[in-house]
This record gives sequence, structure tokens and C-alpha cells, in this order.
Amino acid sequence: MKKGKVLVVVPVYNEADRIKDTIEGLKKIDLIDEILIINDGSTDNTAKIIEKLGVSIITMVKNQGKGYAMKKAIEEKDYDYIAFVDGDLGFTSIEVEKLIKPVVLDKVDFTIAKFPKSSDVTRTKGGFGFVKRLAKKGVYFYTKKEIDTSLSGQRVYKKKVIESIEYIPNDYGIEVAMTIQALNAGYIFKEIPVNMTHRYSERSLKGFKHRGKQFFHILKTLIIMFFRR
Repeated sequence: MKKGKVLVVVPVYNEADRIKDTIEGLKKIDLIDEILIINDGSTDNTAKIIEKLGVSIITMVKNQGKGYAMKKAIEEKDYDYIAFVDGDLGFTSIEVEKLIKPVVLDKVDFTIAKFPKSSDVTRTKGGFGFVKRLAKKGVYFYTKKEIDTSLSGQRVYKKKVIESIEYIPNDYGIEVAMTIQALNAGYIFKEIPVNMTHRYSERSLKGFKHRGKQFFHILKTLIIMFFRR
């Protein structure tokens, strides 16, 4: 059915409590040829757990950022199709199959997961709403396309799409940057509804700090892309 290698990349930072279930879910997907975990300088028990999961691993000595970890996989691994998956999906990672199929069947060039609306409500309580609005408006500014999934970390690309992307930031601006460039290159994409769940930043000081960092990284990415035009 598919023509080429499907590589799934899972960048993780301190995901000891959920990474095992995430990988077990991915292992149930027959379309996947290789699972690669990028351990981005985790300081918890993540390293010991992933060593026992029977998957490929690249370890960063210190935390470099999500975008940096994703670039590392792109540069060091061979693939024909590449999927990016967050490490905290748990067993719902099996839903990634819905993203892979349309791409390997050549129906689209890339796919992005669209979480249930109930998930958005929960995320908004953790300060996610203002981050999502910035990302959505930023993508529209550059592409004149309104999409709801510009921040989703669950996505699948054909190799040619990745090769067309010139700017990959090292931080949380990664998804917005990749979305804008792929759309402007004219590639066909689809937002795929999924029944995934993952950890949310709660309404706490720690949660708001995390969302604030996301907001800053995305804003910085949008500004950099303006001057790169």
C-alpha cells in the first residue's frame, strides 16, 4: 500500500509518566517502519524508561528545544514519510494511523491532527486560548488560510514537503513555521479529526509560564519569518 519508509519522531522532555504508553500505541500501527525518540535533555526518569522500549533513540545532553530535536531527526534519519508525535499522548497515539494513511496513499502531501473541541476547552483553561489565537492569526497573515491546527504537534509529511521548508526554529515556534512554509509552497494538506488526549498546562503559575513561553516563541517566529520574506 505504501511506497517508502515511514519514520515516526517523538521529541520528549520529562515524559516518564506517559512515554511508555505512547510508544506502545505507536507499535500497534503496521504502517510505521521506525520509531525514533529524541530525548531532549530530560531530567526525570525518561532516559531509563525509553532504553527498554526497543526503539531508536537520540539523546541530547541538555535541553535544546522541540524544534531543535525535530531538526536532529530530519538531518540524521532516512525516510520517505515522517510523522511527528508528542510524547504525552499515551495509548491514544494509535490514532496517528489516521494521519499516516492519507499521506502514504498519496491523497495529500501532509496531514495535521485536529483534536476534539472538548480538548480545546480544557486547554483554554490552562491559558491555551491566547496562544492558539496568535498562531491562527499568524498563519492567516502569511497564507490567507484559516486553519485550526497550526499548533498541533501531531502531523505527517512527505519528504518533499520537509525538503521545501527552509526555516525550522529551535523552539515552540516550530509547528507554526512549518505550517506556513508548507502551505505557501502549495502543498495539499488535510486536518484530520482524531480522538487523542494529552497533558494540559493547568491554570497555575507553572502552566501560565509555559504558555507564556509558547506565545513568545511563536511571536518571535512570526517576526523572523516577516523579515525572511
